Amino acid sequence: MSEADDDINRRANEKSRIRKEARDRMLATKTVEKGLVIVHTGKGKGKSTAAFGLALRAIGQGFKVGVVQFVKGRWESGEREALARFGDSIAIAVMGEGFTWETQDRARDIKAAEAAWAAAKEMILAPTPDLVVLDEINIALRYDYLPVADVVATLAKKPAMKHVVLTGRNAPAELIAAADLVTEMTEIKHPFRAGVKAQRGIEF
Repeated sequence: MSEADDDINRRANEKSRIRKEARDRMLATKTVEKGLVIVHTGKGKGKSTAAFGLALRAIGQGFKVGVVQFVKGRWESGEREALARFGDSIAIAVMGEGFTWETQDRARDIKAAEAAWAAAKEMILAPTPDLVVLDEINIALRYDYLPVADVVATLAKKPAMKHVVLTGRNAPAELIAAADLVTEMTEIKHPFRAGVKAQRGIEF
């Protein structure tokens, strides 16, 4: 290694040391522990995928996880099959009857959403599970199948250390305001637009 390389490495190491000191000082100020309300929204793919990744991480930490699926009831989804293998660590309530354009029955969709919300509410307010995933609830909120005020009020009453993840595009402003963490998935490119159908193991 040349003397020039040694000098580059020394300067890089010094910058890393300074960055680490600054980060350590910043982390020392973060002392609050709380259960988070997390929203995954936006038009891009990955909202539910990210939520189920959190569920897997939580199970790995010994948490109990509850999942309520508001829409995908008819789909044989890979995540449901995989998570069911964790036994008592996870409870999955499959409540939806399909996407609105498939059911074409608003009254039935509302009834299904209300049943799903009743199951979700019970999970949110109970001492366990530690993490609750409300998959595609934002769709039900977007179409006014559920009152967003009730959802926000329920989240405000959850146990202090409980985490709740709410997924689906078009999250209402009231929910975004109530959340601790909001991520918007932005679509850059999608194979569907090139004529590629939903792929097993990727979309379901």
